[in-house]
Amino acid sequence: MVQYCFCFCFLNRVTLVFAGAFGVVVGYPLDTVKVRIQTQNRYRGVWHCIRSTCKTEGVNGFYRGMLMPVSTVSLSSSVLFGTYRNVLQCLCQLRRGSPDVKPAKQDIFLSGLAGGVAQVSVMSPADIVKVRLQCQGLSAGATKPKYHGSIHCLLTIAREEGILGLYKGAQALALRDGPAFAIYFTIYNMICEQLAAPGQTQPEWKVVLLAGGLSGMCSWGIATPMDLIKARLQMDWMGEQRYRGFFHCITDSVRSEGPGVLYKGLSLNCIRAIPVNMAVFSMYEVVLRLLKPSA
Repeated sequence: MVQYCFCFCFLNRVTLVFAGAFGVVVGYPLDTVKVRIQTQNRYRGVWHCIRSTCKTEGVNGFYRGMLMPVSTVSLSSSVLFGTYRNVLQCLCQLRRGSPDVKPAKQDIFLSGLAGGVAQVSVMSPADIVKVRLQCQGLSAGATKPKYHGSIHCLLTIAREEGILGLYKGAQALALRDGPAFAIYFTIYNMICEQLAAPGQTQPEWKVVLLAGGLSGMCSWGIATPMDLIKARLQMDWMGEQRYRGFFHCITDSVRSEGPGVLYKGLSLNCIRAIPVNMAVFSMYEVVLRLLKPSA
């Protein structure tokens, strides 16, 4: 039994690493464009940002800062999916007397909410490093890169802004990921349930891919406003500080650019969500299916 648990934990971690890393690599160029148009006013739109990046930085410009999210994706994914599964089992046990019964939609929603908030504790430092490296050199007055790489950026932020500096924008990140993953897991399970054949206990792979892509797109519909606020708060400390805090960032952004600013990057998030979440949920289902026959 101990050997089985060890093998499953190892398998679970390996598959999450591959799924998460693949998702990051596939979606990273669009993520870079999204972050830049959210935090910089120098771009007239998505295509202008893509052309400018290609012209001035080449292909490498789309992958700046990717080392940190790739190296920490296994940890954040483990926290996310681990919290989700454990909370879901606890809720099923409390409400229905067994962790193995079919969960209700509200149980899935609350478990996704808990998982999304929990992962912020390990994701926030990697995310602020990613955002700052993606936009490094784009701020007004920048003459040379401040950060020489992911590790240097991480250490510099901790030294200049304190350990809490690594959690700038964490409030917005929690408000982004909590509701987003609640919707994410709920819609995924609803689609799989609706498209399952009679008597089928596990969804077909085409259903997994469809559900993963659609649930990712839907989650970004409610996550994009907080995604923008998070990115602006994280970048605010690279130059002259503009925002006094979370609420001031929201009011100032809306007042100066209109309510539509909160949905800057929505189209990019939705497009990126399709391949990324197809990969993540495919690997997640692989883990569950490899576990069940031996359970």
